[in-house]
Amino acid sequence: MENEAKIALEDGTIIKGEGFGHETTATGEVVFSTGMTGYVEALTDPSFKGQILMSTYPLQGNYGVDEEWYQSSKIQTEGFIVREVCKQPSAFSSQKTLDEFLREFKIPGISGIDTRDLTIKIREKGAMKCAMATEEIDDSELQAMARNQLSIVDMDLVPQVSTKETVVFGENFKRRVAIIDCGVKKNIINGFLKRNIGVALFPYDTDYKNILDCDVDGLMISCGPGNPSRVTETIDTMKKISDKLPIFGICMGQQIIAKSFGAKIYKMKFGHRGANQPVKDLASGKVFITSQNHGFTVDADSLKDIPLELTQINLNDGTPEGFSHEELPLQCVQYHPEAGPGPNDTSFVFDRFKQMMDDY
Repeated sequence: MENEAKIALEDGTIIKGEGFGHETTATGEVVFSTGMTGYVEALTDPSFKGQILMSTYPLQGNYGVDEEWYQSSKIQTEGFIVREVCKQPSAFSSQKTLDEFLREFKIPGISGIDTRDLTIKIREKGAMKCAMATEEIDDSELQAMARNQLSIVDMDLVPQVSTKETVVFGENFKRRVAIIDCGVKKNIINGFLKRNIGVALFPYDTDYKNILDCDVDGLMISCGPGNPSRVTETIDTMKKISDKLPIFGICMGQQIIAKSFGAKIYKMKFGHRGANQPVKDLASGKVFITSQNHGFTVDADSLKDIPLELTQINLNDGTPEGFSHEELPLQCVQYHPEAGPGPNDTSFVFDRFKQMMDDY
């Protein structure tokens, strides 16, 4: 086999395939995503920091890579596992191949893997620590790397993806929302800009007074990677600012906001990742198909004794997908209404928050 590559799991499993992308060895938590499209958006999503991504859809790279699809400035995943990689993409907008994309950002990829079998293994045993190599390395050494790496529960990943300084987008708009950047996606910022709402992007550890001094009309806590319970700076900011502005949270943002009110967070067995997660709105009974990427969630039982009302649930496993505050102008969703690549069923969530800011 040309360019032999392999992955090792923490349980000692070794799986061999063919390498592409950058020749190196990498570690991370191996997770799967069920999206049929969107590999560029997924690879550049900061919420995948610290993880090795596997696509359940068998063919990846068939429409190439366009920088317009990036959700951040670079690939954020630690590695990419696929059944088959397309070497000659067919799309008029393609600027580079998937192989060239991974090489550019020094990320390893492995193909020729039975991704169905590995997906079943993850569903049965849960997301696991993993090491992957597209270069020569002994099996025993790779297995040790998989076992001995730090669990994603204990990693501080948000500081690695958050902006280091305040950045303003859309300075001429009358309204402006502050976003605490725990790992924001480009489409979230664009979701506000196309509604004529400017964005002030703040580092995750910004003091709440600095946000209020910026004369903003609302606050959003963004999505991000890893364990929300470790993002203590943002949780503390949320506690101090929750009654001073309309509040909006997406994905990790929902978990951080819930935590700030006293809710509990736990790590899911294998999480929700993909563009086909069904969510039911409890008030209307409507069901939406959503894009998701998270491995932690809010404990629904812990919401019962705090002033947060569950508004939406996941129809696959019943986990919380949205909540609001009983009195304050606050709403959160666990999924990604900004889509990227899709679907667009829940883009109205941005309009709802815009109305909340207008009414405040």
